[in-house]
Amino acid sequence: MTKVNHLEAWLAEEAAILQKLDAGPGPGVASPEQLAGKSGMEMMQAMLRGDIPYAAIAQTLDFLVIDIGDGTATFQGTPLPRHFNPMGTVHGGWFATLLDSALGCAVHTKMPPGRGYTTAELSVNIVRALTPKVKRVRAIGRVIHCGRQLATADAQLIGPDGTLYAHATTTCLVFDMKPQSGA
Repeated sequence: MTKVNHLEAWLAEEAAILQKLDAGPGPGVASPEQLAGKSGMEMMQAMLRGDIPYAAIAQTLDFLVIDIGDGTATFQGTPLPRHFNPMGTVHGGWFATLLDSALGCAVHTKMPPGRGYTTAELSVNIVRALTPKVKRVRAIGRVIHCGRQLATADAQLIGPDGTLYAHATTTCLVFDMKPQSGA
């Protein structure tokens, strides 16, 4: 497949996901009732269907979840001039946020009902500058280990032609979620 064909396929997939998300509640925070009894995978599936809100930061930073699987998550981002650092390339924080989202959501798919996680460590290696000449990138995260107290994952940020722009690893703390009151 050529570079153009990959980009066209990525854009078509993005349009289909955006249609579902736009038909749903939009960006925000799901209510405790919407999340009650759901595993992390069920929460992610509900978000992708547009049944529950998606994270507002995705709209702010121009990225969205494209696909989830058992221990995997793929996010697609649009590098834009508003993401530039003063040198005219995409800011490292944008790379980190996109990669952290793919890493964390990959871990999230492994959480049973009543369990949660938080990022304890994030390591990002940017190997190539990114400009808006690259129309889309994908952060592909996968769980390496998910235990009772710790989870680890890795991710790559690639362009439609397979070019690697960055890679990352994370360690997440895994814990029991406290029941939420209706307040």
